[in-house]
Amino acid sequence: MKKYLKIYNIIKSQIENKELAAGQKILSVRKAAKLYNVSITTIQNAYFELCADGYIISQSKSGYYVTSTAENNTINTEPEEKDSIIYNFTGGIADRDSFDLKLWQRYIKSALRQGDRMLSYSSPQGEYDLRCAISDYIKEKRNVVASPDRIIVGAGVTALLNIICTLLDKSSIISFPDNSFETGIGLFRDYGYDVRTRYKDADVIYVSPSHMTRWGDVMPIKRRVELTEYSCKKGSIVIEDDYENEFLYNVRPTPSLYALGKGNVIYMSSFSAMLIPAIRISFMVLTPELYDIYKTKMHRLAQTASKTEQIALCSYIRDGHLNSQTKKVRRLYSAKTKDFAKILKNKLPNSKIEIGDNTLQIILSAEISKSPDIFESMGIKVHIEKFENKMITLVISPSGIPFDELENAAELLKKAIV
Repeated sequence: MKKYLKIYNIIKSQIENKELAAGQKILSVRKAAKLYNVSITTIQNAYFELCADGYIISQSKSGYYVTSTAENNTINTEPEEKDSIIYNFTGGIADRDSFDLKLWQRYIKSALRQGDRMLSYSSPQGEYDLRCAISDYIKEKRNVVASPDRIIVGAGVTALLNIICTLLDKSSIISFPDNSFETGIGLFRDYGYDVRTRYKDADVIYVSPSHMTRWGDVMPIKRRVELTEYSCKKGSIVIEDDYENEFLYNVRPTPSLYALGKGNVIYMSSFSAMLIPAIRISFMVLTPELYDIYKTKMHRLAQTASKTEQIALCSYIRDGHLNSQTKKVRRLYSAKTKDFAKILKNKLPNSKIEIGDNTLQIILSAEISKSPDIFESMGIKVHIEKFENKMITLVISPSGIPFDELENAAELLKKAIV
């Protein structure tokens, strides 16, 4: 047996036998090498394997810590705070069965074995092979034809918007469809931009066509064509956040604005919804003009997405897993939303219950005699869209609630409302 595997098994056994507790810092690479009388490289390889299998986690400038090795190898390096929330209906939580973590771990382990690539920082623009894989993927799925050279990778949409803020003319007026995207609005304002909602003559128009509002409304094809034609006529730049385009069921597939536009659309999307929220890899396709500006500033920008995850995702996409994963989560979340809506209609027959266009949200309107604070006090986290004259409108996403808990979740929701 290789030396690093022996070290791996020793530490793994110590963790499983509770000799090393969750959250406990383990020996540094140098100290462990001295203790076990092996090379630093041997310890590093053992620690890489332990990280890949979820037993330990690396904290920048701090060291390695033991994670929780209970069921599903939940990673947590800090003592857990008691969570009073029983059911979270705000979305952003993946179903346990939605993603094959063991398969992903194999790709992470494969990436970590590429030793030479692990010794350097990732390109500010993102790993080139991943950008090539993304270029092929978006061409096939969304008819977005873009060279890998104009694709920028980042850890989440906010990181990409930060880059856009450094490229635009500071006198630009930025338009958002409403005030729901607080992070994006706040970011542009922090950079000094004039931000408005539904402003007709804006220089930059941010839209999320597959999720225009919290209700999951989808922009119809007629409006997409009008927007691209208007923006071309006015010389406006459109930021198309193609968020949740994979989940459209109740409407016909609609083309991306990028495919309809004439070079003035920045196309942006993310893999978090298709995979799991913890994998924070997003990307955007800059217009040719903005990419020329980006090249002059690229040396001052750092890559925010994990290099290891970028390498793993590239192989994951090329092996065809992203296509099958998309179909899987689409079926899973659509079925869950429809089932939960049916349960709610049975329990709250006097309420108005509708499913959003993207089949991820349920809009519930009901009469309530209590204060909206009742939800949190009963262990329910939910987005309240409107509350007046004893009528409340909730936007509900059951994505993170297990199927076998839907009935209980609906009953608790009923008790809070009725």
